[in-house]
Amino acid sequence: MELFGTETNPVPEGAVVGEVLASDGVRLRTATWRPTARRTLGTVCIFQGRAESIERYFETVEDLRRRGFAVACLDWRGQGGSERRLRNPRKGHVDGFSEYDRDLDAFMQQVVLPDCPPPHFALAHSTGGLVCLRAVHDGRVRFARMVVDGPLLALGRRRPSQGFVAGASAFVTAIGLGEMEVPGRYATTIEHMAFDDNPLTSDPVRFERNREIARTLPAVSVGAPTYGWLYAATRAMAEAGDEAFPTRITTPILLIAGSLDRVVSVPAIERLAGEVRTASFVLVPGARHEVLMERNRMREQYWAAFDAFVPGS
Repeated sequence: MELFGTETNPVPEGAVVGEVLASDGVRLRTATWRPTARRTLGTVCIFQGRAESIERYFETVEDLRRRGFAVACLDWRGQGGSERRLRNPRKGHVDGFSEYDRDLDAFMQQVVLPDCPPPHFALAHSTGGLVCLRAVHDGRVRFARMVVDGPLLALGRRRPSQGFVAGASAFVTAIGLGEMEVPGRYATTIEHMAFDDNPLTSDPVRFERNREIARTLPAVSVGAPTYGWLYAATRAMAEAGDEAFPTRITTPILLIAGSLDRVVSVPAIERLAGEVRTASFVLVPGARHEVLMERNRMREQYWAAFDAFVPGS
């Protein structure tokens, strides 16, 4: 396995690319880097959102290395350089989020714990945020601290409603069509988006950089989710929405949201922050769903909050 760079998004030097096997035999691509600062503050593990890849986080990798952190990255199954589930590799599919749980466990046990300097921190986005919250809730993984932006706790305010999406995806999956791609707005990927009014970022340069990755690196790109994936996501969101879910989380967590996020529910993120005793919340004004891919002034707010929270005392 390897990493792929573009002219505007070169591979950071010193990458060690590897492969791990999840407990069900799925092959997953991983990458690690040493810090470029003189002293090592620990390891930050990057957990991406749906349809992303390690390549999208090269800028973030360099930001973390300059701060003195080693970095460890994982591609979830079905995306990036990891094994695809379906005959059509463009379809993003899982039968349940327990499959992502297996990915996270394999990554921690085979890469992070044996090879990466402690303490270990999580930097997670969207789908990756929900997977990490599930892991610390279940007590399967221990992070010293977690920074989670735009976690997939509930869908943003849009039509159709989340209830309709849950019911429709459950029905389509139940009649054997779970591997069919979802049409419409839930299926639009960045290579098919116009910059104007896109839900991801207000930064035209980073938007175009990520669109170039999607267009020119088909080996690590993925398209629309399937109805099965959407059904799995709605079940995982419902589990995280249970009133008992926050009471079992004791890891210190910084939750970050963009005030203009239309992909996930900002009120749900703020609500979780208020219910987890060890959590705090930062709202970045004007930011959309991908705060780390936003304009510099918004990214600076993200990193200011990160630096005040990690590594901690």
